[in-house]
Amino acid sequence: MNRPKVVVCNTASLDGRLTLAPDVLLLWGDERWPGGTESSAAFEWLQFAHQPQATLEGSGSFVLDGNDPTPLPPFEDEFERETLYTDFLPPAVVERPAHQGWFTVVDGRGRGRQWIKDGGAFGEAWQGWRLLVFVARQTPPAYLAYLRREDIPYLVAGDERVDLSAALEKLREKLDITTVLSTAGGRLNGALLRASLVDEVNVELLPAVIGGFDTPSLFDSPALAPGEEPTRLALISVQVGNEGRVWLRYRVVSEEAR
Repeated sequence: MNRPKVVVCNTASLDGRLTLAPDVLLLWGDERWPGGTESSAAFEWLQFAHQPQATLEGSGSFVLDGNDPTPLPPFEDEFERETLYTDFLPPAVVERPAHQGWFTVVDGRGRGRQWIKDGGAFGEAWQGWRLLVFVARQTPPAYLAYLRREDIPYLVAGDERVDLSAALEKLREKLDITTVLSTAGGRLNGALLRASLVDEVNVELLPAVIGGFDTPSLFDSPALAPGEEPTRLALISVQVGNEGRVWLRYRVVSEEAR
C-alpha cells in the first residue's frame, strides 16, 4: 500500500451524530455536548494504540458553510504564480527537532484564516504537532501566498478539488507518514469511505440520542448505487467507559476477504 493506514475516529451520539445541530462546528462544539475530559482521554488512548504521525480534518470543522472568509490581498505576480502551486514544505518547520506529528486539514477552497499552527493549543497530548494544509490547483493563489507568508506547509493534490488518495500518497512519499487518524466531520469521512481509503473505524459512543434531518453524522456521503455493497467491518475490541460511554474498534474487511 503506497499510502498511510487511515483510521476514522470520532466521538458520536448513539445515533451517530457528531454535533448537536447543522450549524455547530465540530471542534469547538457546544456546552450541551457531553464530551469533555473523557473524550480527551480517549484520544490520548488513540495516540497510544495507533502511534499516528498525522491527523486529518476538513475545513468544515473550523468554518461553517455560508461564512465568507476574510478577504486576502490579491496575488497578481503571474511570474510567481506557478511556484505557488508546488508543494510547500519549509525546512524550518519540517525539520524542527521537537516534531511529533502533523495536524492536516483539507482546504481546497482556501477558507481557513488565523490558523493555529501549533497543536499544543489543543492540549499537552498534541505538543510538537504542526499544521499542514491540503490544497488543489484551483485553490485561490491569494490563499497559497497567505500560507507561505505564515510559513504554513501545504501539499498540492488534485485539480478542481483535493484528491484524497493523492494527498495521502504524498504524505507517505514526502513525510514518511504511515498512520493517519481522521477526526474529521461526516462529509470528509464519507468521501474517504466512498474512495475506499478507510482501513479502521474507532468510535466512542456517548449515551445520548440527538436526531435531526441535517445534523452531521459519522459518514455523510452519496447513497450506495444499486447493487453496491456496504463496507463490511470486523470487530477488534470493545471498551466500556464511565457514564455509559462505549468505545468500539473495527477494521474494514477488504473486498478480497469477503
